[in-house]
Amino acid sequence: MHIGLIGGIGPAATEYYYGKLAKAYSAENRIMDLTIAHADTPTLLGNLSHDAKDSQTRIFLEFVNRLQAAGADFAVVTSLAGHFCIRELEAVSPIPILNAIPVLDGYFAQEGLSRIGLLGTRAVMQSRLYGGIGSVDIVAPKGADLDATHEAYVSLATGGIATDDHRAFFANMGLRLRSKQGADAIALAGTDLFLVFDGAAFDFRVIDCAQIHIDAIIRHSMSAG
Repeated sequence: MHIGLIGGIGPAATEYYYGKLAKAYSAENRIMDLTIAHADTPTLLGNLSHDAKDSQTRIFLEFVNRLQAAGADFAVVTSLAGHFCIRELEAVSPIPILNAIPVLDGYFAQEGLSRIGLLGTRAVMQSRLYGGIGSVDIVAPKGADLDATHEAYVSLATGGIATDDHRAFFANMGLRLRSKQGADAIALAGTDLFLVFDGAAFDFRVIDCAQIHIDAIIRHSMSAG
C-alpha cells in the first residue's frame, strides 16, 4: 500500500517516522511506496493553542488531497499534537486516516498497565490524549510543571535538537510522574521526545507512542501488499 505522511511537525519527527518505516521495509526486502507532505510547525502550534480545529482540519485536508493525488491509500499525521483535530479530519478525508489514539489505547490495554504518565504539549497532557484513552488512567504534570513541560517540548520540537537541559528536564519530570502520581510507565506523547529518550536508559518504563503508531503503519501497509 502507498503510505501518505503529513510531516514537518516537526522535521525531526518526520525523519523518525520515515527512517523507521524505511528500515522495516528493508528488513522484509520489500519496496516501500510513500509520499510525504510538509506541514508547518508554528501554524499547527498556533491552531492548537486556540483549539482551532476547523482551521487545522482544512490545512490537513489540503495535504491529504495532495497525498491522494500522489497515489496514497491512507494518510498519517506524524504528530500527536496534530491529533487534536483527528476526528474532524477523519470525517472529511477522502482516504482512511490511521489514527494513533485508538492504536495507543489498544496497546496500553494489551500491556496490562493501569496508570500512564504523559509528556508532550499542553493540549495533549491536559486532554489526556484528547479523551481517547479508556483502557488506563492517565496522569500528567500539574500547574507550573505542566507549563514548563509544554515549553520544553515546543523548544525541542521547533529546534529539532535535544540539549542537556532537555534531557535533564524530561528525565526529572518522568521520575516525578512515577513517584508522585504513581505512573506505571511514561508515555512519550510527542514524537520529538525520541530526541531525548531514544537509546537512553531511565529509572522508569518509557513507552514511545510514535513507535507504537509506526508499528501499526507497518502492519497496515504490509498487510495488503
